[in-house]
This record gives sequence, C-alpha cells and structure tokens, in this order.
Amino acid sequence: DLVLLETMTDLNEVKAALLAVKENSSLPVICTMTFEDNRRTFLGCDLPSMALTLGGLGADAIGVNCSLGPREFPALLEELAASRPGSFCYAAADIMDPAAACAALERLAGELGGMDLCVVSAGTGDLNPGLDYALEEPAIRTNVVGWTAAVDWAYGRFEERGGGHLVVITSVGGLRGGGAAPAYNASKAYQINYAEGLRQRAAKSGLPLPVTDIRPGFVATEMAKGEGLFWVMPVDRVVEGIVRAIRRRRSVAVVTRRWQLPAWLIRHMPECIYRKMG
Repeated sequence: DLVLLETMTDLNEVKAALLAVKENSSLPVICTMTFEDNRRTFLGCDLPSMALTLGGLGADAIGVNCSLGPREFPALLEELAASRPGSFCYAAADIMDPAAACAALERLAGELGGMDLCVVSAGTGDLNPGLDYALEEPAIRTNVVGWTAAVDWAYGRFEERGGGHLVVITSVGGLRGGGAAPAYNASKAYQINYAEGLRQRAAKSGLPLPVTDIRPGFVATEMAKGEGLFWVMPVDRVVEGIVRAIRRRRSVAVVTRRWQLPAWLIRHMPECIYRKMG
C-alpha cells in the first residue's frame, strides 16, 4: 500500500532509499527522521535540509518521530512547516485542556479541507500501589475528560457532514479492573463503553459513520509498565493490526491477534479467580 522510511538520521541514506523506491515502485512514500534537542539528527541534518531535499525528490509525506517527546515536537513541526510554506499542516495542544485541543483540531481539519478519518489515541497511566490521587488525576484528565472532548468533536463533525470514520485506541486493560493501576483500567473501560454508545447512536441515525474500537494488549512502549509482563508486542506488528482493522472498518479489534484469546479469557474469567491474579 505504501513505503515507510522511518526513524532515519542520515539524510544521504534516506535520500538513496527514497530514490530507490521511486525508481522501482509507484507506491506512496512516507519519510520520517529523528531529531535531537538541538533540532538536528544524530548525524547533523537539520529540518529545512530534510524538508527541501526529500520534498524535492518527491516524498509524498515527510515527518519527524522518536527521540523527543510531545512537548518538544510542536517547535519541530513549526520549523518544518516554515521550511516549505503551504506544504505542511499540523496542530499541537495539550489534551488535558479540552477547549484548546478541540480548537486545534478544528483548525487542522480546516487547513486540510475536511476530514474523513479521525483516530483518537489519548491514554496515560501509572502504577499506583499507594493509591496516590496525584498519580491518578492525569489518567482521568487525559483518558476521560480530554479523550471525551476529542471524540465528541470528531463524532459531531462527522454527524454534521453526513458520515466519516472514527477510530479510538482503548485497551485490553479496559475489560476488567486492575489493582496495580486502577484509574488506567477504569478509564479504558469508560472509553470502551463510550465507543459502544456511539456505535448505537450511529446505527439509529442511519449515517455511514463506523466507530472502530482498537484494543491493544501490552505493546513495547513506555506505557508497558511493571515486572513480568507477558506477550509484549512489537510496535510494528501492533500498527499492522491497527491499520488492518481500520481498513476493514471493524467495530472492535483486539491487537495483535495473539491477544484475542487472553482478552476473551480476561473478560469471561470468574471473579473469584480474577481477584487472585492482581
């Protein structure tokens, strides 16, 4: 479907790879490079050089990923957009500020000229053996308050325009409560039930407005916290499962497929057994 050249640090290397793909394939090509605090890659490439070179060679999409976090990315995106005016669209906001986040999304949708698909992936959580509310509050504000604002904005926009596809990233953790991170499991359960409610609403409206609930198991990211985790899935395999579910417009998809049986067992396990597992 496409070729992704990602997490590159050497401009010459990604340039050679892009040219090779263009010479041997008609598939779209996405290129991303990873930058340090100094706004250069490990091998010294800056953002304008990346944008001008890869854009000039016909990359269909250009971006940045990895190394830095969400607090640093807006400045990188701003510089990237300035390097090729009119070629890039982006929006950045703190999901814990729902009004600002929805305003940013509205601006972005306007710049893009519309929206057919919206993927809402807002989730955080910490292990909280001491039930410290300071650790639970960010999960509640992100996974419930901010998430709901973004989802309502997207669904409302699709409803006004007569259709669209809303995708939400929830979690297998939302199938049952969890003593190690109570707010995380509870907030993911909220998301699962909210998505089901929207599917019911869409069905009654008759609009072509599928709502896809993606439920990952453990994924090899910083969110996989705790000792002795099993079946921690590589990010690329999880992404493949997510893309497949979106294309098929599934109502619910557990990713990866390996997690489907554990998810079923977790959901149907008797309470007396489940309590002993925490």
